[in-house]
Amino acid sequence: MTADETYRWLMGTRKDFATHVLASILAVASAETSASGRPLAETAGLDASSELITFFPHAAEALSPSEPLHRPEDEACLLALLTRGTSTGSAFERLLAGMIARRSQCPNHLWQDLGLANRGELSRLMTEWFAPLARRNTQDMKWKKFFFRMICRDAAYTLCTAPSCGECCDFEACFGDESGESFLAHVRRNTETEPDMSDSRQR
Repeated sequence: MTADETYRWLMGTRKDFATHVLASILAVASAETSASGRPLAETAGLDASSELITFFPHAAEALSPSEPLHRPEDEACLLALLTRGTSTGSAFERLLAGMIARRSQCPNHLWQDLGLANRGELSRLMTEWFAPLARRNTQDMKWKKFFFRMICRDAAYTLCTAPSCGECCDFEACFGDESGESFLAHVRRNTETEPDMSDSRQR
């Protein structure tokens, strides 16, 4: 299935935001799985499937991790930060924290790596399910930069040596524009422009 097809299959008739977020992450992760051969649990950051199955009972087999998920140290630190910063500590929020921690290791804007439509959806996600963290991002810093700045403040080391954001020569990297094309739209466009080789003749 394409990423779009995976998203539609997972969503079914549901239209709520929580299901949309999970289906978006799984769709973009499944596209990476198809390209790399890595398990979906690895690309999506799934430690356990119980909460996912309540959203997607028709996909229980596909969403069941086959082995424990290894998280590098920096990802584990981010997971700890997100888990501490959940709004209520619910099973859903802990699941989402694990998926965000894994997808944050990807190279694009976080909203793109989560398969979301735009940065506004990511801000809504953070406000709803990670309210304590969202309230601390008072300057609307890029979310990945913000996460790791929080980790630096919580730990006994720092990756940022600037005394303040206003005095930093790399200000644009943390606060610059985050517009762009959603990953699902990008995959859809590339799929539509690929040549159809079904009628080609071998010479």
